[in-house]
Amino acid sequence: MSPILRRSVLKAAAVAGAATQFGWALGGKDASAADGTDRAGTAATGEPVSVEWLEDGGLGAAPGSTFGVPWPKGVHPADTAFALAAPDGEDIPVQSWPTAYWPDGTLKWTAHAVGGAARGTDRFSLTAGTPAAPAKGITVTETRRDITVDTGVIKAVIGKDGHRLVRSVSRGRTEIATDGRLVLLRQGDLDEGDRGAARWERFDGEIRGTKVEQDGPVRAVVRIDGKHRKDGRRWLPFSIRLYFYAGAESFRMVHTITFDGDQRPGRDKGDFIRGLGVRFTVPMRDAAYDRHIRIAGEGKGFLTEAVKGITGLRRDPGAAVRAAQVRGEKLPDPATWDQRVTTRLSYVPEWGDHTLAQLSADGFTLRKRTKPGHGWITSGGGGRATGFGYVGGVSGGLSFGLRDFWQKHPAQLDIRGAAGSEAEVTLWLWSPEAQPMDLRFYHDGMGQDTYAKQLEGLNITYEDTEPGFGTPYGIARTSELLFWANEATPTADTLVAQAAAVRTPPQLAAGAGTLSRAGVFGGLFAPVDRSTEARARIEDQLDFLFTYYQDQVEQRRWYGFWDYGDFMHSYDPDRHQWRYDVGGYAWDNSELSPDLWLWFAYLRSGRADIFRFAEALTRHTGEVDVYHLGQWAGLGTRHGVQHYADSAKQQRISTAVYRRPYYYLTADERVGDLMRDQVDSDETFLVIDPQRKVRTDPYEPDRNALSVGFGTDWSGLAAGWLTEWERQGPQAAKAEARLRSTMETIAAQPNGFVQGSGLYDLDTGRFAVADRPVVSVSHLSSMFGLVEMCAELIGLIDMPEFKEAWLDYCRYFNATKAEQKARYGSDFGSLLLFQGHSRQDAYAAAQLDDDALAERAWQKFYDSDAYTSDMDWGRTRIEGPDVLEPGWENVRVNSNETALFGLAAIQNLALVGDRMPDRTPE
Repeated sequence: MSPILRRSVLKAAAVAGAATQFGWALGGKDASAADGTDRAGTAATGEPVSVEWLEDGGLGAAPGSTFGVPWPKGVHPADTAFALAAPDGEDIPVQSWPTAYWPDGTLKWTAHAVGGAARGTDRFSLTAGTPAAPAKGITVTETRRDITVDTGVIKAVIGKDGHRLVRSVSRGRTEIATDGRLVLLRQGDLDEGDRGAARWERFDGEIRGTKVEQDGPVRAVVRIDGKHRKDGRRWLPFSIRLYFYAGAESFRMVHTITFDGDQRPGRDKGDFIRGLGVRFTVPMRDAAYDRHIRIAGEGKGFLTEAVKGITGLRRDPGAAVRAAQVRGEKLPDPATWDQRVTTRLSYVPEWGDHTLAQLSADGFTLRKRTKPGHGWITSGGGGRATGFGYVGGVSGGLSFGLRDFWQKHPAQLDIRGAAGSEAEVTLWLWSPEAQPMDLRFYHDGMGQDTYAKQLEGLNITYEDTEPGFGTPYGIARTSELLFWANEATPTADTLVAQAAAVRTPPQLAAGAGTLSRAGVFGGLFAPVDRSTEARARIEDQLDFLFTYYQDQVEQRRWYGFWDYGDFMHSYDPDRHQWRYDVGGYAWDNSELSPDLWLWFAYLRSGRADIFRFAEALTRHTGEVDVYHLGQWAGLGTRHGVQHYADSAKQQRISTAVYRRPYYYLTADERVGDLMRDQVDSDETFLVIDPQRKVRTDPYEPDRNALSVGFGTDWSGLAAGWLTEWERQGPQAAKAEARLRSTMETIAAQPNGFVQGSGLYDLDTGRFAVADRPVVSVSHLSSMFGLVEMCAELIGLIDMPEFKEAWLDYCRYFNATKAEQKARYGSDFGSLLLFQGHSRQDAYAAAQLDDDALAERAWQKFYDSDAYTSDMDWGRTRIEGPDVLEPGWENVRVNSNETALFGLAAIQNLALVGDRMPDRTPE
């Protein structure tokens, strides 16, 4: 058992690590979850793992759920099959596949998909065994022109060419929806002032390739790639995945666009998106009074109407008839109604068009009209709509929903033509009623046309500006949608359940003890433990910080299509405002690893609220803060007023280390794509030199001698290589070779990691070994995932020289200048972030069983910098006229220190929690 895991065995109450030593038995209790419940754990001998829903309600109306489970090294061979059972012993059909392997070839992570058979059950037991087969398994058939997926309830025909992504969705012999397609509205120039001369043009999504990625029996996945096209122009690439589950009447869509338009600062002309949506046609077969519109508002609120309403009329068709229409049931023959209504039905308007527009996080409007060419009337409004609706009739119809609808405003739902033979449904990811999507750089450069001037700008606004670098070209955004093919108009309860599935897709998860005992992510976390006053105090502080940021998102309205998921970097106490408009103090863009703080906080607690917060951050930072096309593909952008504004394009933001937890917990294919894209990101060092503005030595990028830092640069490269290697992807052999060769040649440097950087050869994957020792240490080097990467790699690859080089770095960063000089011939200069680096002291202490290092870890944690013993862990009320909206502030809180405090607290508790000093912070 490694020292990391040995030191993870804290108090008996924590019940973490060392599964074999303690002989975990079937049914043994996992560490307590945040809500006080217990989850059964797993033994290192492969005993069953208990998995539960993150939130109450179970599967609900969702089609299915996919979840990940880690396994200790050596427990399960690569070809192990898995079975899932309910508490009563009933076998639940499950589809399983490996997502990562240990170096010995045994399973490290597995993914598991369940369908409708999991409905109504709160807890499941996963174990090695033969899986049950679904009663109605997924079948996938493929022809030259299309792919057909049959869930046993619905059948979807998916196109391989043209504009129709989903040609049809049927239930039995009834066609519920057709012509599923993408729509893009482009505006070529902007209306400035009162000119109002802008023209729109429509582009349709054109398929370039369709591929079956999974074909059942429980889950099928189809990927569609292409671009939007009008006439001869193709732009705005899209990648769509459609997810189907056995026995489901619904399917899920994950929709990604990558911006490749032309929007140049200082110009009113360019590629401005006016609307971006997903559109379906819905056949309308029923009489107008048997056609129904349902649009969700806030909570369980719904607009409940018919295309031709027979309630509220001057004449009454009968109470039973009215009640049936409101319930969405088929009405009796009009001949049986009060004939004063029947004979005048032709004079009752038919409301064929409906629109819900959510143009801000705080308000939506609803309106309707009879048909084009006639006026709209208001039908309601409210605050935050779910983004869900239904159109159809008693013989069937389509429910549809867009996740994070109000959070990623401006969004919109349209129903058109419901009074005719076909209705058209559009889920607008960007509402055409909003202002066009303007991604131009926010200032004119202010004369910063030389590196010297740009460094001066950095010294006043903390933003690194460079002409041409503040471009959105290549950034992306992913959205999630759900569609149900209903055999009749759903009941009110069914609609509420469907809307809930849109808001919060059900997620199964293993408990914190299971995750910890598997030894994944370097063994750097252990389940929440409040067994002592000192531990409880730190847990309270961690809870305060998470809740504070959760509340600040709402208070400061950190929402919007491109912004949702991220938060701000630093606070301005004079304005009682985060510095949203001050250069590099604005959006955080993963600075100092808040992504890892949040994921580690979830891994040790199992809290659903932390999971959802981290999920939104991962969806944002992996897409918006990173380039996926163009010369900087594979690089991310440093923090700034706009997510792509700063001219520092670096590995430290695009690193796969921030995506790994979400991928392995959910098996999300899109995030898997993002990490795979990083495998060849070492090529980006030919394109851009991260140190170009501060170099004093002559340097030109050379394929065989690229300057690459051992900290923020190499950690990003290593994360991509490690992920590809353990996933056994197409470039696994290359990735493993790159890991081993770079680890070997970093360790061979005269001063190891303290050397700072080396010349990297793209062809051999090795660093040249310097001929003389250099001391080049930055406080940032290990704060972007290097700590976590080294812990994982040392546990996976037996390379004593590398381990020693890393332990040396860990031992000496927080050492005295005299100690540094004695070891390296020179001290490390003026450094910062000692509290964040205390986790390196803790790691070295655990590896070396060194009490002195453990003592220093806690001393640096409590009393060095950042959130020290005198930190104020409270909030102050702020109100108008000092602020726009009333709320709370803690002027001491900033995102750099929050992320590092969180990681240091979590990792120190896991590594040297049994050697905490007998005191608590004041």
